Amino acid sequence: MRIHKIACIPGDGIGQEVIPVGQRAIEAVGRKYGFDVKWTGFDWSCQRYTETGKMMPDDGMDMLKDHDAIYLGAVGWPGVPDHVSLWGLLIPIRRVMDQYANIRPVRLLKGITPPLAGRSAEDIDFIVVRENVEGEYSEIGGRIFEGTDREFVTQQYVFTRQGVDRILEYAFEIAMTRKAKSVTSATKSNGIVHTMPFWDERFAEVKKRYPDIRTDQYHIDILTAHFVQHPDWFDVVVGSNLFGDILSDLGPAIAGSIGIAPSANINPSGEYPSMFEPVHGSAPDIAGQGIANPIAAVWSAAMMLEHLGEKDAALELESAMESVLVNPEARTRDLGGEETTAQCSEAILAAIESTA
Repeated sequence: MRIHKIACIPGDGIGQEVIPVGQRAIEAVGRKYGFDVKWTGFDWSCQRYTETGKMMPDDGMDMLKDHDAIYLGAVGWPGVPDHVSLWGLLIPIRRVMDQYANIRPVRLLKGITPPLAGRSAEDIDFIVVRENVEGEYSEIGGRIFEGTDREFVTQQYVFTRQGVDRILEYAFEIAMTRKAKSVTSATKSNGIVHTMPFWDERFAEVKKRYPDIRTDQYHIDILTAHFVQHPDWFDVVVGSNLFGDILSDLGPAIAGSIGIAPSANINPSGEYPSMFEPVHGSAPDIAGQGIANPIAAVWSAAMMLEHLGEKDAALELESAMESVLVNPEARTRDLGGEETTAQCSEAILAAIESTA
């Protein structure tokens, strides 16, 4: 029997409620498709930070490296500044593991009514590819003269040729596998005078190697408008760390709910494990109420299984979650239903068990 070693970090808030649902779903399809999972749980979270002063132990990265994948719930909780929790756990994992490709599919799933009138599943089906380890999310900068009229703050962006080229190439390689074979680049070279013209130059150079791929590019401001007005224009959208972050939250919103949005942090070389997580965050406003939507955790689990080579099992997970969404009585409140997290998860598991 195939065995996959997966590090599991439920994290904070609703991450602790939805990640167990994804684990049970993985185990259910594993029994059907001949693989098992060896879970290693880690209590790295804001609670740990309040108790120890650290989001993870000093040797945390060494603990993760021997796993085949990482399954993460959410990071962040009131009382711990967001930049402390993020830079204490999520961002170090992405960077040390060189998970430079953040992949976020945007798809109108069966049973979901989008907020955009007159749109169907054929209109909303694209992937946001986000550069994940450099760009605008840099530690370079600082603050001096705090609390005085002379207070000064600076933040530097970092764009390397290697970093930009490899994320553009990754986006083009994804486009090669898709029917539309199109890549859209997010830029802002009219206002950001150094990094974005460089991004545009590299995009122009990389696309020469992919003559079968249709390309276009838009400034980030109008691109957000086009996401809402013309989602059918897009197939693969590639952006810098900040632009990709923004677009990959807007995308799921037009597809119905950020509560269903999955993501993957990929190390394409396979030298380190890749990490899979729901997009929705820790949601302190609903944590502990048992009403969180587990779909994003299950979809992220499906992405993880596909990455691990269990493609049939991944497809079954996606089919199971869509069969639940089609039934209004099985949906959670964010999608207009009345079900609890537990009830929705049981419906997903029942859907898995019902197929031969």
